[in-house]
Amino acid sequence: MEIKKRKGIILAGGNGSRLAPLTLAVSKQLMPVYNKPMIFYPISTLMLAGIREILIICTDRDIDSFKSLLSDGSQWGIYIDYVIQPQPDGLAQAFLLGEKFLKGSPAALILGDNLFYGHDLVLKLKKANQIHQGSTIFSYQVNDAERYGVVDFDKNFKAISIEEKPRHPSSNFAVTGLYFYDQNVVELTKTLVPSERGELEITDLNNLYLLENKLNVEVLGRGFAWFDTGTFDSLQQASEFIRTIESRQGLKISCPEEISWRMGWINNKELENIGTKMINSSYGKYLLSLAQGKGNI
Repeated sequence: MEIKKRKGIILAGGNGSRLAPLTLAVSKQLMPVYNKPMIFYPISTLMLAGIREILIICTDRDIDSFKSLLSDGSQWGIYIDYVIQPQPDGLAQAFLLGEKFLKGSPAALILGDNLFYGHDLVLKLKKANQIHQGSTIFSYQVNDAERYGVVDFDKNFKAISIEEKPRHPSSNFAVTGLYFYDQNVVELTKTLVPSERGELEITDLNNLYLLENKLNVEVLGRGFAWFDTGTFDSLQQASEFIRTIESRQGLKISCPEEISWRMGWINNKELENIGTKMINSSYGKYLLSLAQGKGNI
């Protein structure tokens, strides 16, 4: 049986109400996190996992803006497609909206406002992408676990339960907005019943895999950073985090052009052409420095 390559889905719909009035005119995922549009960060995460076919789920209002920014992805050596989300009916709805795009392939879903950083992040992403059976999700220790899906572990640190936004969390380990699933994800999603909120809950989908002993939970511990940039404070914190590291090292974080270049998906000339178009910005100058061999670390 042929194993299909995993495809990526970025959920960038919704109305971003927690960031109003900023989001009254523009998608949250098109707003800046320091020097890049927010959408660059989840795209980069998928690219670092080795995923080259990506579906962006967005609103009818914002689809033209996304296309103007990202086109079809060919400038980065990847393929980007789009589908409109009529209304937000839960995170798991992404797999129903993306069924035609997936065509029976395994999937990786990432929320459009999630940012990940860490020294061994690429290793964890590639490992998850290479697993073709079951599901891999990621957890991160937080102070406000009641805002998230919460995973509880046994003494051997094996996941035993996941609860969505519990009033009294059983642990401080939140489920992040990055999920890897096998080719059964669409059919399993079709069996879900909407919650009391009227949504198809991603926690219910994860619990289906957990019940079958097919759920792997990777813990992002010390040395990793995860931001859910859906509030004013978290958006500012993420921007400051990126600014601090980039200013200190002189290297970009979640730069799709650099990732595709280092992956060998675009060549020096293509990278140089992209940088030349943005020559008046520090971002464009950075790309040109890479193409000219000044940043080959």
